Amino acid sequence: MDIATIIGLILGFGAVIGGQILEGGHVSAIIQPTAALIVLGGTMGATFVSFPLESILHALKDARKALFPPKDDPEAVIKNIINYAAKARRNGLISLEQEAQTVKDAFTKKGISLVVDGIDPQKLRETMEIELNSFEEHAKVSAEIFEAAGGYAPTIGIIGAVLGLIHVMNNLSDSSKLGAGIAVAFVATIYGLMTANIICIPCGTKLKKRLQEAILQKEMVIEGLIAIQNGENPHFIEQKLRAYLPEGGAGAKKGK
Repeated sequence: MDIATIIGLILGFGAVIGGQILEGGHVSAIIQPTAALIVLGGTMGATFVSFPLESILHALKDARKALFPPKDDPEAVIKNIINYAAKARRNGLISLEQEAQTVKDAFTKKGISLVVDGIDPQKLRETMEIELNSFEEHAKVSAEIFEAAGGYAPTIGIIGAVLGLIHVMNNLSDSSKLGAGIAVAFVATIYGLMTANIICIPCGTKLKKRLQEAILQKEMVIEGLIAIQNGENPHFIEQKLRAYLPEGGAGAKKGK
């Protein structure tokens, strides 16, 4: 589980609730089902209008990545590539055919298959980069959906505030209903801002970060397979791939 996401959610909601308590207010004052219905329902409605249903369902599934990072490890990617390189160096590229049948990652599997087929390194790069671009285009939609929802939520909150004020204006003669109408008006605005700035936009940003990490690992796979195709030394391939790591290069392994 991503502890930073948990801490961020606790701090975000805790700051709002804590501020309400410190100001002498009650938590119940900011719990308004009507305001929640307006903001959440309106935000979801606007999002559904903006994106295909399939993309929205995929985005909801991808939201798990904000809490549970993918288990892909760049160190494991490097280790696998080095093993492929060593095997190809000993037994030839054709020996990687068995690896292509057992590897789970579809991107790596396709790359190994192309290497086994003896495709030209330049063609290999072009083909794999097309695959990478396609992956990026599809994967970034999830982040775009959450960012779009974050843009809609504050505006829907304002709509909720206006509705609350309309309710107040319609009941000026009944003082018992004024408090509830004003509460819905202001709480709807708070819900809109909180939904956007604590949940939706941060979630979209986190998904972008996860996507960058996935793209980096796929770029490592491309470079590694091309190096194998060119018959480069496994040790040299390892040094080249370690340059992709945040620590940078050969020192990364020693620091682990």
